[in-house]
Amino acid sequence: MSKKKKNTHSHTLTLLDKNVPFQVTEAFKTLRTNLIFALSQKSSKIIAISSALASEGKSTTAANIAITLAQANEKVLLIDADLRKPVQHKVFKLKNKYGLSTLLSGLHSFKEVLNEDIIPGLDIVTCGPIPPNPSEMLGSENMKVLLEELSKYYDYIVIDTPPINIVTDTLTLLKYIAGVVLVAMQGVTNFDALEQAIQAVNVADDAVLGVVLTNVDTNMGKYNHKYKYSSDYSYGENANAQPLEP
Repeated sequence: MSKKKKNTHSHTLTLLDKNVPFQVTEAFKTLRTNLIFALSQKSSKIIAISSALASEGKSTTAANIAITLAQANEKVLLIDADLRKPVQHKVFKLKNKYGLSTLLSGLHSFKEVLNEDIIPGLDIVTCGPIPPNPSEMLGSENMKVLLEELSKYYDYIVIDTPPINIVTDTLTLLKYIAGVVLVAMQGVTNFDALEQAIQAVNVADDAVLGVVLTNVDTNMGKYNHKYKYSSDYSYGENANAQPLEP
């Protein structure tokens, strides 16, 4: 795989950079350490990032996990496999004319859809045009072969996937990956929805690697700061559900 000129797209403030508060950066470094330990016992280094419902910060979390792994001198690929409401091309300000959907359809090669070195060590494949059959595409033989081949080149593959309680797309990937990291947002995610998502993953393959809580209010004296992950996801989840309390 040949290297292209380094991408110079600027990141939004929701991504890890010098403008992000210290405690947020450290939280992701701790998460990176925990993931590396968890995956050390797995034959696969492919993880899916999902959530129970929509608008819980899973896409930004997926991006930051990928960035943090790349900052540890790992070769990382971030795939936007949310073939219904893709976000990563917006997060990183990338074109989305081609992507995973056209790759799996055989319309384009991996080289054609790959965005290389978005930051040193991090490559990205965007979603591409939204297909009519997302679940079937992600559970296809083409997806299996693709992940097997990419695993030979990348140290870690991070896959951004749709909410588990809304569509089954993430569950179709379980047989190809090490496990799922679930994202919950404090004050938004409800316990019943999170439990339902955990049970869905564990019934399928006992593959929940952990839960990441976003939008946490950190009390640090005069440095008190509230960091909120943003997402423009909209699947119309139950607005009457009881949220997680601090």
